[in-house]
Amino acid sequence: MTRFARRVMATAVVPWTDQFKLDEPLFRYQIAHLVEHGFDHLYVFGTAGEGYAVDDDQFEQVAGVFVDEMRAGGAEPMVGVINLSMATILRRIQFVRDTLGVKRFQISLPSWGALEETELRTFFDAVLGRFEDCQFLHYNLLRTKRLVTGAEYAAIAADHPNLVATKNSTDSIQRIRELTECAPMLRHFLNERGFVYGSLIGEPGLLMSIASLNLDRAQQFFDAGCKRDVETLVRMDGDLHRISAEFAAVVGGGAARIDGAYDKLLWRTHDARFPLRLLPPYTGASEASAEQFAEFLRHNYPDWT
Repeated sequence: MTRFARRVMATAVVPWTDQFKLDEPLFRYQIAHLVEHGFDHLYVFGTAGEGYAVDDDQFEQVAGVFVDEMRAGGAEPMVGVINLSMATILRRIQFVRDTLGVKRFQISLPSWGALEETELRTFFDAVLGRFEDCQFLHYNLLRTKRLVTGAEYAAIAADHPNLVATKNSTDSIQRIRELTECAPMLRHFLNERGFVYGSLIGEPGLLMSIASLNLDRAQQFFDAGCKRDVETLVRMDGDLHRISAEFAAVVGGGAARIDGAYDKLLWRTHDARFPLRLLPPYTGASEASAEQFAEFLRHNYPDWT
């Protein structure tokens, strides 16, 4: 049996003031809005949530507000932990578990150098073995310089029942099939492009990204995958593919930006007050880009606004 529910998973992005302090009212509004619309599987501090950039004080403050607001809405929080130091990862998990009572975590591999097989197992054994009372989702991304395979997941999951899910941003048919067939005990959350194919051969969760432009339509997209409604999936995927191409061109200006630049602009479409700035040294999307993308949507895809 798969160890984690099949749901839509979404990120909470962090609003910073012009002094790079947490804008708590805007952050709480975002979380409450998503939960009220039925998106109760939220996490904070993935790459979009700048988990790689926060110091200890910022980490603890933001995590505390996130957990408080999630529980106010009756939802179970998931906190991400990204760091080059395994010791820091372990310490932050322990703080959130012991101080805030959180039992769901999202982890990524330390990324200064690509971990080889023995180092990979050392990392998972240390984290999963130390916190056996918690559940873990592994964020599998190339920023860590190596991807965990389906076969590796199966071996790790056999030793650690608290590894329950993965997050993979991929549209590779080969990778999706390998994850689905080799590690069916884990819930694999796939981005929109991967979700289309994954839904035809398995039961992936949806990692909501560009579809967050319209929460009702995002739910329809997920429901179509659960029903294996190919016609609806293909039609909506076509819209999202064309919107994504324009989105990347407008925000990136021809060069790829760090993840949060895109996700903050997506949330801006729901809340015009939301700031686009990222923690230094990273550069977020510009106000001109936000307006250009909004104009594109209004003229070409009003159903997704």
